[in-house]
Formats: sequence, structure tokens, C-alpha cells
Amino acid sequence: MKILVLNCGSSSIKFQLINMVDKSLLAEGIIERIGETMALYTYKSEVFTIKKKEMVIDNHEIGIKLILENLMDKSSGVIANVKEIAAVGHRLVHAGEYYSDAVQINEDVMDKLRDCCALAPLHNPANIMGVEAVKSAMPDTPQCGVFDTAFHQTMPAKAYLYPLPIEFYEKNKIRRYGFHGTSHKYVSMKAVEYLKNQYINQSSERFAKELTDLKIISCHLGNGASITAIKYGESVDTSMGLTPLEGLMMGTRCGDIDPAIVVHLVKQLGYSIDETNNIINKKSGMIGLSQISNDMREIENAIKENNDSRAIQALDVYAYRIKKYIGAYSAAMNGVDIIIFTGGVGENMSLLREMVLSEMEYLGIKLDQEKNKIFNSEIVDLTSKESKVIILKVPTNEELMIAQETVEVINC
Repeated sequence: MKILVLNCGSSSIKFQLINMVDKSLLAEGIIERIGETMALYTYKSEVFTIKKKEMVIDNHEIGIKLILENLMDKSSGVIANVKEIAAVGHRLVHAGEYYSDAVQINEDVMDKLRDCCALAPLHNPANIMGVEAVKSAMPDTPQCGVFDTAFHQTMPAKAYLYPLPIEFYEKNKIRRYGFHGTSHKYVSMKAVEYLKNQYINQSSERFAKELTDLKIISCHLGNGASITAIKYGESVDTSMGLTPLEGLMMGTRCGDIDPAIVVHLVKQLGYSIDETNNIINKKSGMIGLSQISNDMREIENAIKENNDSRAIQALDVYAYRIKKYIGAYSAAMNGVDIIIFTGGVGENMSLLREMVLSEMEYLGIKLDQEKNKIFNSEIVDLTSKESKVIILKVPTNEELMIAQETVEVINC
């Protein structure tokens, strides 16, 4: 069974074609700058690669047709015809309170996506365009939606309610929703699977527990970043809120700040609402404090090669805020069994993991410094022998998670 996974942005389409028999990746790529003067197209399979080819792609429908043409092309393709694609799984951003699991997309689901556009004005309209483009190109192929917000629908009211007048929640649905849910769900499941395999090999009771027995803190750290408290298999709190701006300091987003700062920027410093929104979403975080880059590789190079003071300070703030959330979620769950690092930064930046987990012995957390230096694409156990808490680096694979949930939905 082959599943096409799509992640449609306002001017982009990321895609992967996955063979679910052996979980192998058949082809992948991205279309960027859709609707602009010149778009960029990247396609990769075992037999053929296109790297950032410039071409005119006016809309998502044309983009989807291009992807399908390459997948079926006699020289570059990996399938004979579109009927080999059993279903299309979409990464969808915001479902409000409507869905807690993946769903097969129908008109009712589309209506709810439109209803949530006000909550995700940059993402949901693009998701809708992607679904409609697939429907035009592949009318007989089932489509499924996997929502970023779905995994967090298990949060209790004490975690998702903001202390605003209650009518803002009851009438306008202003509350914490959380994002990166697909990634947090995937890595927590992979962590437990990994540990159970270790139990079989080592016969240690430490690794024998099920997901429903464990308290996990999952740290998804990339250009966007969030932390989720997962208690007995369910999300009970998460750092992102009504939007992906809340929570951790990120590549370009500020994360948690005094909300009065926004008022101050507008009323006292004369910035417009749009300018302020641009500052807190695109000019803050690592790039704002370091004045170097939102790319952690460049930050790390600036520290190691130049001992750059702004880069050091920015990374210190970044790590400190992660540490605070780990402490808070340990308190919220009355303990923690596993801490997971995932995402491009979480998986690849050993210096950051060391900074985050330093001086946390009071929680029984102690990192193995040598294991922390291991760089590969597999799961790595970073736990020292003295640590009471298991520390894992787990590569995320949101596309595979979407494909798996799509298979479950269409086989129901």
C-alpha cells in the first residue's frame, strides 16, 4: 500500500510517497514559491533527482499535477499510474475542538476546516487549497487529515483555559490548542517501542513499561519549538497555545513574553499591528537576540569559532526556557520517566542538550556526556548510569506518522 503525504503551505507543497508494506520512502520533494514569478521544484527518488528547478507554478492544483506526473514518469517515476496511491494523507494545522484523531476528509470536515480559518489564517486556507487540488487531480482517491492540534485535545481545562473573561472561550474558542502534535505522538510511541526492545535484550525492568504507564516530556526543537507533557499516553499540557507563537523561544518567534509588550510597541513606540506581528513572529527569538541567524548551526559556529557574546547569550536564554518547562511539566505530572529530544535542533545539537540538562540532579536527571556526542540518525539513549530519568534522542518522522494514521482511517 502506497500513501502520498502532503504538507501544503500558502506558497509551498512538501510531499512524500511512502510504501507502507516496509515503511520505505519511494520519493519526496518540495515546491516552493507557488504563485510567484518563478517557483522552485525539488524531487528525489532512488533513480532520479531534480534540485531546485526554476519553473512557473501558478497554484496548488498545477503543483499537485506536476508531482503526480513525476511520480508516474517512465524515467523518473516510482509508480505506473495514480491508482497505485491508496490514499493521500494531509498534514492539517487547526481543527479547533472538532477532532482528536485523524479523519477521512469529506464536506463536513472541509466545513470545519473553513470554520477554523480564523484560528489559523496562514495555514488552514493553504490546507484547504491542497485538499481541493488533490480532489481535482485524483477524484477517486480517499483523502485523510491528520491535525497538528488533535493529539492535544486530551488536555484538561486547567491546562487549556486562559485566565481571560470566560466568554472569550465560550463564544470565540480562545484557548490553548497546541501544535506539533503528530511529532510528539510519534516520538513518544517510538521511545516506548525502543525501550521495550531494550528490555527484551537486557531483561531490565526499567524498560518494560507500556506507554500508558509512563510520564514523558517530549521536546520538539526546530525553527519552531514546543514541549509536551505526555502522561500515560495522553497530552496533558503543551507549550504552544492559541497559535504557535506561545511557549519556547524559537528561531524567529519570541515565545512567552509579557503581553503588555505588544501594547507598548503599538501605543508607546508607534509600531502598527502588522509591524508588531512581524517583529514577534519573524524578527525575534534566536535571530532577534543573536543578530546572527535563526539557524542553530550558525549560532553554534559563532560560539565555537568566535566566542560571540550575543550568540552565547541567545543560546543561554533558549536553553534556560526549555529547562523551566521541563521543571514545570515534571511538577504538573508529579514526576517524569522519560525526556525526549527531537526535531532538527533537538536531535543534532549536543551542546544544547548539555545546557538544558545541566544542574537537574534534583529531578534525578543526569546526561551521559559521551553518549551525548554520538551523531547519527537513529534513536540514542543518552542516560547516565546515575540518572533516574531516561533521556533519549528520537528522530521524528511526522510524514510516516501521517501515513500510518491514514492507513488506519481508510481500513476502518
